[in-house]
Amino acid sequence: MKFIRIVLGKIILLLNFIFTPRGVKRSEEAQQAANEKANDLTLYQFEACPFCVKVRREMKRQSVDVALKDAKHDEVAREELMSGGGRVKVPCLKITQQGNETWMYESKDIVAYLQKEFA
Repeated sequence: MKFIRIVLGKIILLLNFIFTPRGVKRSEEAQQAANEKANDLTLYQFEACPFCVKVRREMKRQSVDVALKDAKHDEVAREELMSGGGRVKVPCLKITQQGNETWMYESKDIVAYLQKEFA
């Protein structure tokens, strides 16, 4: 079973590389505003997780540079995810606004949030 997961993960990453979406084109000022907004976001993810790939593709479509943390191989990131969000489940978007942290777990919700905030 682990072997199948590894193979499927590599296939997902390959297809993602081949069919990478194009990002939106913004004016320099609009892109700078989007980058400032993105500074408040952190995505906890696994590299080959299909739901994480879905979220990263949406980030690419929206031309947003969100900080990525690998919760699979980085113990510090894994502990942050557990202590902040309450569970180790990916993808998880940490939204920090005015000192308050919100942890969003579902890929569908994360994609909708990115579309609402950056489209």
